[in-house]
Amino acid sequence: MTLHAPSRTASPDRDRAGPLREALAGRYRACRALTERLSAPLGAEDQQLQSMPECSPTKWHRAHTTWFFETFVLAPQGVAPWHEAFGFLFNSYYEAAGPRHERPRRGLVSRPDVQTVGAYRRAVDERLLELLERCSDATLADLAPVIELGIAHEQQHQELILSDILHAFSLNPLQPAYRGAALLPEAGDTPGPLQWTGHLGGAVEIGHAGEGFAFDNEGPRHCVWLQPFALANRLITVGELKAFINDGGYRTPSLWLSDGIDWVRREGIEAPGHARLDGGELLVFGLEGPRVASDDEPAAHLSFYEADAIATWMDARLPTEAEWEVVAARADPGAPGLDDPGGDPLHPLPAQGSALQQLQGCLWQWTRSAYAPYPGYRPAAGALGEYNGKFMANQFVLRGGSFATPAGHVRIGYRNFWAPATRFQFSGLRLAKDL
Repeated sequence: MTLHAPSRTASPDRDRAGPLREALAGRYRACRALTERLSAPLGAEDQQLQSMPECSPTKWHRAHTTWFFETFVLAPQGVAPWHEAFGFLFNSYYEAAGPRHERPRRGLVSRPDVQTVGAYRRAVDERLLELLERCSDATLADLAPVIELGIAHEQQHQELILSDILHAFSLNPLQPAYRGAALLPEAGDTPGPLQWTGHLGGAVEIGHAGEGFAFDNEGPRHCVWLQPFALANRLITVGELKAFINDGGYRTPSLWLSDGIDWVRREGIEAPGHARLDGGELLVFGLEGPRVASDDEPAAHLSFYEADAIATWMDARLPTEAEWEVVAARADPGAPGLDDPGGDPLHPLPAQGSALQQLQGCLWQWTRSAYAPYPGYRPAAGALGEYNGKFMANQFVLRGGSFATPAGHVRIGYRNFWAPATRFQFSGLRLAKDL
């Protein structure tokens, strides 16, 4: 990717790119503002917390996403960094971008403080928006894909802000709430028995078709062969999870993968993340604090190991990502997302009726597919080529987005990926079976 120096005067045909400039600037402003709104309920002490190496402080997320735009958009245009040390502090894993502070020790970096990080964000915003307004059309054409990637990157971190602070708050004896009470399923919103949507299988195409934004790991589009299968109409509920627990599911090795049962025994696992069974009730800790889970709501914070064991117990299996995608592509899930102005976007959607429900914008759904490159995949050259490809080992794919995934960031082909023991994310389970 070649980036050109910014023009300080408007080009004669500059108006041709006017709509692109305005749209890109608008998306950038909206994305950056949402990050600040998500951070607003958190005090300086909250934003410093790092509860485990897999999580990062809110302050770090705010600074890292800013560093991304500064490093990959502004620096190639000759704009000097706002602070020379921030590249070391806020680089995440980009080897080509230079050395970086150790990930497990991000919570020890008390300086820069929250106010300084806010000033850093505002300064980079001002510089980037000025560049967008004044650069030539040719430069704009080069910058636009990188800015779009930066927006999508920040949207990923917006969800991480929520999952990471939830994990940190879950370890606080005071059990603080990030926000007010959740909107629980209303009476009559009962999910009903599992129903199945069948697919005859055969040759199908999956992957990004080339229109609109997508991460590089979503393509190329390619053909796969599927055996006949069926996908459940909804996610597994808390009531079904409780039945699994009460039937000794966590103590029955035959239900588990070998690595899974070793993990259960080693970690003393008896329930999903942020949850414990107390008598007949599942007590969960969410963004709204502690509460009793409804039997009708989707079971959340499941690891791949747990999802696979529950599926086995229910005489089913996890879907492949190709199975999930071809069925989801025929549906209209209507995901709300974080920046949807309506409803309660920070609580998983209940299932309603018999049609396919909770496909997108509810909980991430584990698949049995290892995170691997699609046929013909090639990472981009340079530092941005490190974005996805180098993580294609020892991880499994999740599909569908969660209630904490920003609207516009949820799409059919999106390939999330986590290690199989991960459960601090907003992850659930949809069953599949062979026909």
